[in-house]
Amino acid sequence: MKKILLVDDNEQDRALYRRFLGRHLGFESISFEEASTSEEARTRFLAYRPDCVLLDYNLPDADGLDILADLKALTPPESLCVVMVTGGGSEELAVRALNGGALDYLVKRQFDQELLAKTVLHAIEKNEWRQYVARYHEELHAVNQQLRDSLDALTETRHEITLKNAQLTAANTDLARANLDLDNFVYAASHDLKQPVDNLRGLFEELRGSATFRDAEAATVLRLVDASLQELSKTIHDLSAVVQAERLTGGQPAEKVVLADLANEVLTLLQPQLTAAQGVVRTDFDALPAMQFERSSLRTILLNLLSNALKYRHPERPAQVEVRTGYEAGQPVLDVRDNGLGIDMERHGAELFQLFRRFHPQASAGTGVGLFLVNRLVQAQGGHIEVASTLGEGTRFRLYLGPAAG
Repeated sequence: MKKILLVDDNEQDRALYRRFLGRHLGFESISFEEASTSEEARTRFLAYRPDCVLLDYNLPDADGLDILADLKALTPPESLCVVMVTGGGSEELAVRALNGGALDYLVKRQFDQELLAKTVLHAIEKNEWRQYVARYHEELHAVNQQLRDSLDALTETRHEITLKNAQLTAANTDLARANLDLDNFVYAASHDLKQPVDNLRGLFEELRGSATFRDAEAATVLRLVDASLQELSKTIHDLSAVVQAERLTGGQPAEKVVLADLANEVLTLLQPQLTAAQGVVRTDFDALPAMQFERSSLRTILLNLLSNALKYRHPERPAQVEVRTGYEAGQPVLDVRDNGLGIDMERHGAELFQLFRRFHPQASAGTGVGLFLVNRLVQAQGGHIEVASTLGEGTRFRLYLGPAAG
């Protein structure tokens, strides 16, 4: 449940905000606290710790910018979510509010309930993502410190082995190589995240396989570190995929892609997820057995759609996925439908392909990158995507893979 603090000296405006937000976000999914003065705002903020503050600029005892500065002093900046509201807006005031730490800005009587709900929801999601990134920055800093400590320990161990037992020269060479790899990792970490984390995964496996740990809790610690590295690696790889989206689109010539072969390749890769979901994927490529397309892009498209279908399956039934191809109005069409959790299209349809949008975070971990990439790759070939979905029943994606016939 999201907690929202309404700071406004006008009781009718506060009631209006509650009604607008409740209608669009669901009364059962949000709770409200209210304040009409700056002192009440500070007290409620400390006691309530809201997910978002809807802050009126004009209060009887202070202006919104002063209250915003006070709230920033009460909480870490990356955890403060404030939407400033004023009765008479100006660009200068909007800039001052945003520079002061507000995530967005609204002018009274110039927004409707839909815009208010979207603005508050976007501010909450932006703030959650900002905290998400901050946590991983902290974890990366901790990992870097562990690497520095490990580097010192490995160097000391290397010298001890060399002095005590000349027969371990081969092992000492391996440690020296690991030492060099760690040196390179520490140097590159401040410039590039993706490659150092990839290196780290490999080094961790080598260390776990070759080193001896006397601490009885070492296995637990190693398992926790491995889980953290996997999550961090997934996040960095997903973000890297977004950065490389431009390179992926149009980077290779189109070729004839046999769809049955491509589907078998993708399903082989997804076999563990398919087994876990007790899923069945049925394919029908009779109407269009092959098409001209960038093979790597088409593979990414199919992989993401099938992965999402399995990831967001309905917990009360096995996953059932159908994949078909055909032509419609001269365009090749890839049709993928599932019986999973579905998406509330009325609420999320306009945001479906936006970056970092997640609609079932409770169902599976993820970063909200897959559909963004799919849409980007389809649009790069002059195509588009149509989506039909019913919450709790399933989703159907129709990908028109190319420009419409003239």
